[in-house]
Amino acid sequence: MADGVLTAETGEGGSGTRGLTYPFGDAPGFGEAVTVAPGVLWMRLSMPISLNHINVYAIEDGAGWVLIDTGLNIPDSRERWEAMLAGPLGGRPVTRVICTHMHPDHIGLAGWLCERFGVALTMTRLEYVTGRMLLADTGQPAPESGALHYRAAGWDAAQIETYRREFGQFGRAVAPLPAGYVRMREGDRLSIGGHDWRVVIGEGHSPEHACLWRETDGVVLGGDQILPRISSNVSVWPTEPDADPLGDWLDSLERMKGILPHDGLILPSHGEPFQGVQARLDALIRGHRTALKRLEKTLRQPKRAVDVFGALFARPVGDGVRGMATGEAIAHLNYLLQRGRVSRTRDADGVDWWTMIEQGEAA
Repeated sequence: MADGVLTAETGEGGSGTRGLTYPFGDAPGFGEAVTVAPGVLWMRLSMPISLNHINVYAIEDGAGWVLIDTGLNIPDSRERWEAMLAGPLGGRPVTRVICTHMHPDHIGLAGWLCERFGVALTMTRLEYVTGRMLLADTGQPAPESGALHYRAAGWDAAQIETYRREFGQFGRAVAPLPAGYVRMREGDRLSIGGHDWRVVIGEGHSPEHACLWRETDGVVLGGDQILPRISSNVSVWPTEPDADPLGDWLDSLERMKGILPHDGLILPSHGEPFQGVQARLDALIRGHRTALKRLEKTLRQPKRAVDVFGALFARPVGDGVRGMATGEAIAHLNYLLQRGRVSRTRDADGVDWWTMIEQGEAA
């Protein structure tokens, strides 16, 4: 799924789990919930892809619940929500729906839940607007600029045809979003159940990803910004081919190191709740730094974006994740390009070739 998480590990970032502890046992099953902090329930929905689940959370809010993320708009997720609403959530009303960001596994059922309970959707502005934009692409033909983008990356004609055929499928996994929303932004404090949750924004994986931090006890709803076992996909897409999301991502991780509590409990969207956020942030940063060094070595000879997968990913890249892998490869290449460490040359066939710049050349 092009709008989700790439489960291929990037450098050491995906596997850098030393220093983490997991205070809870088995993940909740169908219709179940696990209390992970006062007033906070951990629940899980399935997904029909290699990353086979998403964690969702409910926070007590007076007589009802605030829901954090919603899962894909698929029958199985709706059935699981019905079981959870009637079971561990006790038939109590939903007072608000909050989505950390706009990827389908997070907003897929936001519209359905908001309509059902007559409540507002709370998101950051860029996430809401980007989600609405992608929904508007549903069923539309692929733009030629997208085909040229993937041609430049080294895709062949058959792969570009697959891109054309699969373009605009965002809406297949996302119910229509509410026509309006409540904005949250960096530094806001959301009052839920008598406690303030501070909004901490990250960039790179998505435009304006929101984490929520209950400062009174160090509980952090981390979304996809801080995952315990895998590194979130950081990609360049055809809509902004010269973007530097990896720079945004690394800056966000460094900033969070100075903000989040060392002993906090991180509630991620994938994997298990964990402690050891500083170690994990260090590992994610180190993983990308290591990958960049490997990438520079690979670029001693000119390479296309599709030629550098081996320097970035711990396992072969199949057709199902080719778009995300290409996006992540270009993100690393753009990072080096914008810092004067590589050059890019487009040949007569419209293919980009990337080459490391030796220090003497750069000077």
